[in-house]
Amino acid sequence: MQKQQETHTTELKRHRVFGPCATKFGADNTGSWRLERPVVDYDKCIKCGTCEKFCPANVVYVKKEQKECIVFDFDYCKGCGICVNECPTKCMKMVPERGEE
Repeated sequence: MQKQQETHTTELKRHRVFGPCATKFGADNTGSWRLERPVVDYDKCIKCGTCEKFCPANVVYVKKEQKECIVFDFDYCKGCGICVNECPTKCMKMVPERGEE
Protein backbone atom coordinates (compact mmCIF):
# COMPACT_ATOMS: atom_id res chain seq x y z
CA MET A 1 0.00 0.00 0.00
CA GLN A 2 2.80 2.40 0.89
CA LYS A 3 4.55 1.68 -2.40
CA GLN A 4 1.35 2.44 -4.31
CA GLN A 5 0.97 5.74 -2.48
CA GLU A 6 4.58 6.73 -3.18
CA THR A 7 4.23 5.85 -6.85
CA HIS A 8 0.98 7.75 -7.15
CA THR A 9 2.24 10.89 -5.43
CA THR A 10 5.50 10.89 -7.40
CA GLU A 11 3.73 10.70 -10.73
CA LEU A 12 1.21 13.44 -9.98
CA LYS A 13 3.54 15.64 -7.93
CA ARG A 14 0.85 15.89 -5.26
CA HIS A 15 0.47 14.71 -1.74
CA ARG A 16 -2.57 12.51 -1.73
CA VAL A 17 -3.23 9.78 0.75
CA PHE A 18 -5.60 6.95 0.01
CA GLY A 19 -6.74 4.58 2.68
CA PRO A 20 -7.32 4.89 6.38
CA CYS A 21 -6.16 8.00 8.17
CA ALA A 22 -6.08 8.76 11.86
CA THR A 23 -8.09 11.71 13.03
CA LYS A 24 -8.54 12.86 16.58
CA PHE A 25 -11.94 14.30 17.31
CA GLY A 26 -12.69 16.39 20.35
CA ALA A 27 -15.68 15.14 22.30
CA ASP A 28 -18.50 17.43 23.29
CA ASN A 29 -20.98 16.79 26.04
CA THR A 30 -22.34 13.55 24.60
CA GLY A 31 -24.33 12.72 27.72
CA SER A 32 -26.92 15.38 26.90
CA TRP A 33 -28.99 12.96 24.79
CA ARG A 34 -29.09 10.23 27.46
CA LEU A 35 -32.60 9.04 28.39
CA GLU A 36 -31.66 6.90 31.41
CA ARG A 37 -28.78 6.98 33.84
CA PRO A 38 -27.35 4.40 36.21
CA VAL A 39 -27.66 4.75 39.98
CA VAL A 40 -25.84 2.59 42.52
CA ASP A 41 -26.93 1.00 45.80
CA TYR A 42 -23.56 1.33 47.56
CA ASP A 43 -24.58 -1.07 50.36
CA LYS A 44 -24.78 -3.95 47.85
CA CYS A 45 -21.70 -2.96 45.82
CA ILE A 46 -18.66 -5.23 46.30
CA LYS A 47 -16.28 -2.88 44.40
CA CYS A 48 -15.36 -5.55 41.87
CA GLY A 49 -14.82 -3.13 38.97
CA THR A 50 -16.86 -5.10 36.43
CA CYS A 51 -18.88 -2.02 35.50
CA GLU A 52 -15.65 -0.11 34.84
CA LYS A 53 -14.27 -2.90 32.64
CA PHE A 54 -17.37 -3.20 30.46
CA CYS A 55 -18.19 0.50 29.97
CA PRO A 56 -17.75 1.20 26.25
CA ALA A 57 -17.28 4.93 26.83
CA ASN A 58 -14.84 4.58 29.78
CA VAL A 59 -16.89 6.87 32.01
CA VAL A 60 -17.19 4.59 35.06
CA TYR A 61 -14.51 4.81 37.73
CA VAL A 62 -14.24 2.55 40.78
CA LYS A 63 -12.58 4.21 43.75
CA LYS A 64 -12.28 1.42 46.31
CA GLU A 65 -11.17 3.66 49.17
CA GLN A 66 -14.38 5.74 49.15
CA LYS A 67 -17.81 4.79 50.48
CA GLU A 68 -19.46 5.96 47.26
CA CYS A 69 -17.01 3.89 45.28
CA ILE A 70 -18.50 4.10 41.77
CA VAL A 71 -18.21 7.45 40.05
CA PHE A 72 -19.77 8.23 36.67
CA ASP A 73 -18.75 11.00 34.29
CA PHE A 74 -22.27 11.96 33.28
CA ASP A 75 -21.01 14.49 30.74
CA TYR A 76 -20.10 11.54 28.51
CA CYS A 77 -22.29 8.66 29.80
CA LYS A 78 -24.66 7.55 27.02
CA GLY A 79 -27.04 5.64 29.29
CA CYS A 80 -26.53 2.36 27.45
CA GLY A 81 -26.98 0.25 30.60
CA ILE A 82 -24.13 -2.17 29.95
CA CYS A 83 -22.68 -1.48 33.40
CA VAL A 84 -26.03 -2.37 34.97
CA ASN A 85 -26.40 -5.56 32.93
CA GLU A 86 -22.87 -6.78 33.72
CA CYS A 87 -22.95 -6.09 37.47
CA PRO A 88 -22.67 -9.45 39.30
CA THR A 89 -24.48 -8.21 42.43
CA LYS A 90 -27.14 -6.21 40.56
CA CYS A 91 -26.45 -3.20 42.77
CA MET A 92 -27.19 -0.75 39.96
CA LYS A 93 -30.35 0.15 38.13
CA MET A 94 -31.29 2.50 35.32
CA VAL A 95 -33.60 5.41 36.17
CA PRO A 96 -35.15 7.98 33.83
CA GLU A 97 -32.78 10.90 33.33
CA ARG A 98 -35.32 13.56 34.19
CA GLY A 99 -37.33 11.53 36.67
CA GLU A 100 -37.13 10.71 40.33
CA GLU A 101 -34.61 8.23 41.75
